[in-house]
Amino acid sequence: MLPIDVYAAQNIALPDELRRDRQLLDVHAQLMRTERSRERFASVLRDTIDQLLNGEATGRYDWEQLSKTERTHAGTLVEINLQREFRFTDGDAMDYRIADVDVDCKYSQNFGGWMIPPEAKGHVCLLVWASDYESRWSAGLFRVREAWLNQGGNRDAKLTVKARHRDKIHWLWRDAELPENVLLHMSTADRQAVLGPRSGQQRLNELFRRVQKRPISRNVVRTVAQQKDYMKRVRGNGGSRSALKPEGILIMGGDYESHRSVAEQLGLLTPGEGEFISVRVAKRRPHHMGAPYVTLDDDAWVVATADDAPGTAPSLPSHTK
Repeated sequence: MLPIDVYAAQNIALPDELRRDRQLLDVHAQLMRTERSRERFASVLRDTIDQLLNGEATGRYDWEQLSKTERTHAGTLVEINLQREFRFTDGDAMDYRIADVDVDCKYSQNFGGWMIPPEAKGHVCLLVWASDYESRWSAGLFRVREAWLNQGGNRDAKLTVKARHRDKIHWLWRDAELPENVLLHMSTADRQAVLGPRSGQQRLNELFRRVQKRPISRNVVRTVAQQKDYMKRVRGNGGSRSALKPEGILIMGGDYESHRSVAEQLGLLTPGEGEFISVRVAKRRPHHMGAPYVTLDDDAWVVATADDAPGTAPSLPSHTK
């Protein structure tokens, strides 16, 4: 158990009910001090939604395209994938054992819609929410007390947290950024242009042509290509890098340090592991003065503006991890 001054040092402002709940505070402290916990939590949620959509096999990109059974299964997958990522041990009565405390895990696509079973009364719950439409997620800890719950009206007698008692949730992260589902957030015209061609290669080319300066996840690439060799379709030697090079478009992969460096030098968002970012570039000219640039093929290159005529892009540096 951590001394109370640790919580004070973290500027934790809590209602009295939570301030006295040492078990809940210890679970909170354990999760918060886990290395890269926020990024890893977000990655699990992104990967779980993508796992349900199964875009490579189905072409789906929208939660509404899931069946009722698949949506119901989401909570179980979140529970399993969080345990796998953080290596939580099994609980005695609940899902996990964290900081020597039994913790149940409940996920909802709708904020406040967590369905808590009667057997969780008295226990700590990890409440998780994520919305692909808002690109946001939250996770918090809640001590299940009957007075703070709406009574169950379904056949499983499951309960929900009363809206006025949501202040009893001790948030780990509130409205954190969920990695974007690019296909979902494209304009309808752009999405139709990307998904319209019959050829997976043509679809990928259109994706990198239309979605520039934004990280594109490997799952989006899989969904658009709908082919087992989707990575081959991105690379040079016949892939999108070769096809779009005459248009001045570079495609950087976040798996390579040399590509991440190019993106950084151009002033772009740096693609993470399993991500790509495309951009049209132009040779630096006097009207580009002050713009970030990168030296490739012995020339200085900048992000092209609308005034720059299309021209062939340079070669990216060799792959280095």
